[in-house]
Amino acid sequence: MPLFEISDENKLLPVAQIDFSQEKELRKLIEDNLKAVFNCRLVATEFPTGTVHAGRIDSLALSEDDNPIIIEYKRVESSELVNQSLFYLAWMRDHKGDFERAVQKSLGSDIKVDWSHIRVICIAPNYKKFDLYAVQMMGVNIEL
Repeated sequence: MPLFEISDENKLLPVAQIDFSQEKELRKLIEDNLKAVFNCRLVATEFPTGTVHAGRIDSLALSEDDNPIIIEYKRVESSELVNQSLFYLAWMRDHKGDFERAVQKSLGSDIKVDWSHIRVICIAPNYKKFDLYAVQMMGVNIEL
């Protein structure tokens, strides 16, 4: 869906899409603006999932209601994004203690994580129609 800005004459002007040369530029921009964009707090960047899962979650965050948030980024359209996010969601459900320790280290020991609603956010310039359909059919909380 195209984005627009409102001109001084109250006209809608299309906003040109800007491509990032590296994924980490996109990640840094979003992490620096998490409160404004998603109303959440940063817990960790490139969080390692251990030797068995052998991955790195791009951004871990905590919602305003203390729910876990996984954020994955792709600089270009990729069919791997949804599958990778589901992999990390499964990891999160099995490794709650690792996330809770990261929250306490980053945000303080007085925060209690609410596991009733894990949010997964996938950020990319475009999504394949199959991914859009799959996310609708899955019944998990994945936002594209």
